[in-house]
Amino acid sequence: MAVDAVRESARAGRVVVWEESARDGAQAKTLMSADFRVRLAREQGRIFGADGPRHVVFAAGFPAVCAEEFEAVRQVAVEAEGAVSVAAVCRGTTEDVHQAVASVRGSAQARVMVIVPASEAMAAVMTHRTAREALERGVELVKEARGLDDRVAVDMCLADASRADHALMAAYAGAVTEAGAGTVILADSVGHQTPEQTCALFTQVAAGAGQNVVLASHAHNDLGLGLANTLQALRAGVRVVSSSWLGMAERSGLVATEQLLFLLAHRTADILGEGSEPWWSTPELTRLPGIARMVSSETGVPLTVTTPVVGTGVGSISTGTPFVHPALFQPYDPQALLGIEARVVLTHLASARVVTAVAARLGHTLTREQAQAAMGWVKRQAYRSGRAVVDDQHFAGYLDGLCDTAGGR
Repeated sequence: MAVDAVRESARAGRVVVWEESARDGAQAKTLMSADFRVRLAREQGRIFGADGPRHVVFAAGFPAVCAEEFEAVRQVAVEAEGAVSVAAVCRGTTEDVHQAVASVRGSAQARVMVIVPASEAMAAVMTHRTAREALERGVELVKEARGLDDRVAVDMCLADASRADHALMAAYAGAVTEAGAGTVILADSVGHQTPEQTCALFTQVAAGAGQNVVLASHAHNDLGLGLANTLQALRAGVRVVSSSWLGMAERSGLVATEQLLFLLAHRTADILGEGSEPWWSTPELTRLPGIARMVSSETGVPLTVTTPVVGTGVGSISTGTPFVHPALFQPYDPQALLGIEARVVLTHLASARVVTAVAARLGHTLTREQAQAAMGWVKRQAYRSGRAVVDDQHFAGYLDGLCDTAGGR
């Protein structure tokens, strides 16, 4: 029987990110090729170096979707081995479980996640059973999966946990753990919880389940509270947390991986408490922007000017006071933490200092009078075009004329 690196990490207080962009991200109408999934898994593992398998579970896909999806999961299991722990996700049926185990079998630190409904409403729709009957079946499926190959770890995801009975889930979290489950994932499948409700969910289920149970969080973002809810789960002692690059997932998505990792690494004590040791290897945050751009290019999900941590607005300056005192207007140094260099952008808000700095970057040294003239031109150009940002190339053309005129006087 192989050592369960994820369970071991969580019990040691280390954080494990359950990466969902290739699996739940498909519900966001995206499709990652098998080759790209391998590339992404490897890149994400490199954030933690040799400890990638202890800090990242990469949900490679849902093998039951079709033969192509099965092969994609299989390729990730084979080719990303050693970079991350690779997981296949399946429904709570015998056929799906057998298929999921087959898709990852033979890969070191392989896992399958079995989804079982926990609320009465979800159990009636998904299994035509009561919640208790669905959970009892879940215990049987864990035993069956472990019997197929005890080197493949098995995780149980309790769907719609946010609307399920806490005591019932606690009892069966203990039962599936006894049956061999590595983690029990409580999913806010519809993304309707508040942070206070999330705290109560994990606190109460943990208290009833017993110390041997490792709980995990899966928080959807339908109300914009996915990150806040995940932080509450962490404060309640959870150490396995689901996320997705750029927040891609069903409907309004999940917690964004880049935001979660950045916060946990940059504000560790504020979130997890003084003296916490969440990493075997500290994450290399400078890798986050590049991975985010890679995922955006593959999926077509845009990085916007307001996307936190990895968006196009990070490190950008366009107005006077932030230009002179940038540290007063940002909560961290993008260059030091993320490797993102500060960029001065020309907009209708530009001051003479900003215009002078951009001109210098373009090879022009302006007098005070030229800077004033150029500032006026930038503002007029922005309003004429109806676009805030004035293109560097267009500005360079204006400067050539401005400086030629000055030189001819």
